[in-house]
Amino acid sequence: MSWLTSWIHRSTQDPLDGSKSGFVVAITGHGPDALLELRQAVARLCFMHTTEGAASEPECKKEIDLQTAALGAPAGGRRPRSSGKRDGSLLERYAFSRHLRTVVWWARRVWYATQPVDPRMRSALERRWTELPDHVKTPSQTLGRMGIGCEGTHGVFPKCNFACKPCYHSREANRVRIDGPHTIARVGEQMAFFHRTRAPHAHAQLIGGEVSLLDPDDHAEALGVMRSYGREPMSFTHGDFDYDYLRRLALGPDGRPRFRRLSFALHIDTTMVGRRGIARTDSEEALDPNRRECAGMFRRLRKEHGVRFFLAHNMTVAPANVDQIPGVIRRCRSLGFGMFSFQPAAYVGDERRWNANYRALDPDRVWERIEEGAGARLPFHLFQLGDERCNRSAFGFYAGNRWHSVLDDTDPRDLAVRDAFLAYFGGLYWKAPLHLLLPRLIRVTIAHPDVLPLGIGWIRRTLRRIGGPTVLLRQRIVPMTFVMHRFMHAADVKPAWDLLEHGEMSPDPRIRETQERLQACSYGMAHPETGRIVPACVQHAILDPAENLRLSLELPLAARRPPTGRAASE
Repeated sequence: MSWLTSWIHRSTQDPLDGSKSGFVVAITGHGPDALLELRQAVARLCFMHTTEGAASEPECKKEIDLQTAALGAPAGGRRPRSSGKRDGSLLERYAFSRHLRTVVWWARRVWYATQPVDPRMRSALERRWTELPDHVKTPSQTLGRMGIGCEGTHGVFPKCNFACKPCYHSREANRVRIDGPHTIARVGEQMAFFHRTRAPHAHAQLIGGEVSLLDPDDHAEALGVMRSYGREPMSFTHGDFDYDYLRRLALGPDGRPRFRRLSFALHIDTTMVGRRGIARTDSEEALDPNRRECAGMFRRLRKEHGVRFFLAHNMTVAPANVDQIPGVIRRCRSLGFGMFSFQPAAYVGDERRWNANYRALDPDRVWERIEEGAGARLPFHLFQLGDERCNRSAFGFYAGNRWHSVLDDTDPRDLAVRDAFLAYFGGLYWKAPLHLLLPRLIRVTIAHPDVLPLGIGWIRRTLRRIGGPTVLLRQRIVPMTFVMHRFMHAADVKPAWDLLEHGEMSPDPRIRETQERLQACSYGMAHPETGRIVPACVQHAILDPAENLRLSLELPLAARRPPTGRAASE
């Protein structure tokens, strides 16, 4: 029966993703004896190949009896009396039923697998849209229409080897030792909770203290865990590590790539203290060699091992470096970054590291400096992510030295393209394998035929804006997104969150603004132990201190032994 065991095992595989999905009964033998033999064999084997897990053998036998009875075969263990002639009618009926069931099973699998939007994702989008406050439900809002927002880890590796000013971590963070098994377990718990309660797919940040303090194998395993729960992970780092670390992260013990693609956010700016070779500086330009070296490691990894990458450049904005933003963009946009993200500093985290008037940072002034560096107006109203007082984003590309927006926000035809894109393609999983993505796109196009004329018109207008089709041949096209994330001050978050927990809105304009921004937050952190997802600003302003204090007791730093012997005498 080895052929049967092997066939049943293959038959239980989902043809599209390889997962277990029950069994399909079919045989290649002849006569009722073969059918009875199949029934008995499947009864012994099926409990290993059911979606629900192990089932008792009697339950399996009962199920097979029902199936064989439906085909006209006898139930139970009795062999039918043979007339000495081959029972051709039974075999013919069984063969027809087998092929029909196989065709129907395949058709159903293909139909569901090529649905443009996973039903779970559609439910998650509807739920997310319902939860949003009315003031952000605008035509440009992407939360609840295109995606559910970003996710981040917490309490997985709080320790960092820098002393940035400011730092959003509480002072207790550096009392927690780096522990790989703890990181992997906590990441798994949080991602499982996101997957179970939020959506099947999302972007997630592997963030805490400094991710490169993890052993490369533990780092890689954490990324693998995040991917296993449908997350697209991005590691957040200060970038002060060597190529050997990156290579060991990307390659397994056998020297083969563990990942086809890595995503990293490199945080490099003058507010950071402790970088090798340049521990402290007030000049952003002085840090350009570090930016160049770090980006170069990823280009080398791709060249030597074929591992693709996406790099975001993160920069904390303080009163002392806000006017240096344009130079950073102009000098570093050709290094391989696909995004420049700027975070105006806030009074949150370790208060010992607050050394400037962060409330004086005007978001419009910061955005003007970003536009100056990009060399173009950045239309952040086109696509809204949560509350615009928190997030501004401009999506586009460089054609040579000129940045162009993907859409012209002054052209009603381009706004119609945006509206159709959000309505027709919202929730589509763009990271799906090509053999699934293409049928899904075709089904969207069939369901909404106006996609084609809208798309063709957009391509024509875009080509005219950039100078004609020949620009595509003469100039290098580099996708580039500019982002500004404004974190909130802890002194505002604490009373705002407390009132929200009691279902109240504050009459104080500043606290009420904070409440509105928290209600529309696009960046959540999971707490499986309480069954909640909280805004990142709540995590850092309110929950981090107690969490890090508890972790410092669970994972204390190794005690230093006093010097002995000769060392002590010296």
